[in-house]
Amino acid sequence: MKKNWWKILCAAFLVYVVIAGFLSDVPHLPILHETIRNQYFHVCMWFAMITLFTTSLVFSIRYLSTQKLEHDIIASEAANTGIFFGMLGLITGSIWARFTWGAWWTNDVKLNGAAITMLTYLAYIVLRNAITDEQKRGKVSAVYNIFAYVMMLVFILIYPRMSDSLHPGNGGNPGFSKYDLDNTMRMVFYPAFIGWTLLGVWIMTIRIRIQKIKMQTEL
Repeated sequence: MKKNWWKILCAAFLVYVVIAGFLSDVPHLPILHETIRNQYFHVCMWFAMITLFTTSLVFSIRYLSTQKLEHDIIASEAANTGIFFGMLGLITGSIWARFTWGAWWTNDVKLNGAAITMLTYLAYIVLRNAITDEQKRGKVSAVYNIFAYVMMLVFILIYPRMSDSLHPGNGGNPGFSKYDLDNTMRMVFYPAFIGWTLLGVWIMTIRIRIQKIKMQTEL
């Protein structure tokens, strides 16, 4: 039980987020209206994705310095789980765009950057599957992972702030902190961020265990 406390916390936070996310009070704002509740899902899923990609980057760098296979496995599964949350972010973001901007997809720099980021990391999976040699796969994919992470930072966090974007906090638009003046959403947003991130870590650890079992079975 002591080892699984964070899993219990994850489940509790996500149950709270789903209930409070749909039933709690939110600021009544033009254009956004009730869709602002998607901040508990879309935004926090993206934060979980970035956390997982950062974990993947760290273990890719560690693999290049140690050549330990375990580090390569962690880097790979962190990236795979991050892609899953990135896809969820794209889906929830597309739904949000439909009800606020009137279209499932718009020519927004951050939307296009998110799509490019997902394609970049999907190419990471293709690259790993194309190399059979264990050590060569680890080295090549680790170097590519560093490149993919830099691209993610550029297309999602840096470039949208330097150009016109419909997203809050980008292109001169005010961030959500300006909308939530009475801090009512923070009581749900922070548990949502922690909950979705812990869920990502949970999925990642399961995938890592599966890969280790496969390796032992093959040996």
